Amino acid sequence: MTALIVENLQKVYANGTLALRGINFCVGEGDFFALLGKNGAGKSTTIGIISSLVKKTAGTVKVFGYDLNDSTIEAKSLMGIMPQEINLGMYDTVLNSLIYQAGYYGVKRKIAQQRANHLLEAMSLLAVRDQQIVRLSGGMKRRLMVARALINCPKLLILDEPSAGVDIELRYLLWDFLRELNTQEGTTIILTTHYLEEAEALCKNLAIIDNGQIIENDSMKSLLSRMAEYTIELDFALPLRQTPQIADYALVVVDELTAVVTIKPGQHLNRLFALLSEQQILVNNVRNKSNRLATLFLNLTNQHNHKQGNN
Repeated sequence: MTALIVENLQKVYANGTLALRGINFCVGEGDFFALLGKNGAGKSTTIGIISSLVKKTAGTVKVFGYDLNDSTIEAKSLMGIMPQEINLGMYDTVLNSLIYQAGYYGVKRKIAQQRANHLLEAMSLLAVRDQQIVRLSGGMKRRLMVARALINCPKLLILDEPSAGVDIELRYLLWDFLRELNTQEGTTIILTTHYLEEAEALCKNLAIIDNGQIIENDSMKSLLSRMAEYTIELDFALPLRQTPQIADYALVVVDELTAVVTIKPGQHLNRLFALLSEQQILVNNVRNKSNRLATLFLNLTNQHNHKQGNN
């Protein structure tokens, strides 16, 4: 089943700004989908329309088959939304903010409290559940907003910049939680983010929006395969005794514990690791020297802007 269908979605603001120019995309049930774009590209307007916070000019939005216009209550009951802007009641306690939110969906207080405690534990917020929200750090507030979006057990979770202002350690904790939510619970997740390594690490499919138009809509794997080449850095478990022999792979030894390898089209990491393993060389860690998706994203948007400028 399709979780979300967006057809010919258009938005013209009162000042005449054309924010969306008839965009189309769909998100399958169980997908982890990224909607990417520069500031002002139209992604926040799109999320606003899907969440009923922004009125569309034209087009159709369906959530698990429910038209957002004709079956608004049914559609919204299936969604959890975390907006980009922090919109919490600052003088509510952390726990009560979740219980109140659950009440909007008709969840009984006892069940709401159980769900809230589970989500607060998952977001590393259980220790502050009785504090007023105004006393939380910015990162804590954002994690609380993720928990709030999940309190009604939505089938479709929409996260607009969920890890903005969250430190690295807690960002990875959030990533692990979202992966489990997607793979174990089957929750469909739509993510917007400026951290393109986040989209690459989490998402299966993506759409790129630029100047109110969808310029790419593909699987992450297919999109990244277009890269001509990319560079990775390897950390070895033990000091190298000699330079590894890996035919056809361009490898440069940085020091006895580190090497840099350029991966060309048609070359695969599994083959590289197999060649190293044959020489009893164990890799402890692999890092991209530059984010592949970020490079491709910039190339695609620059090409699109160049075409627009020539028309």
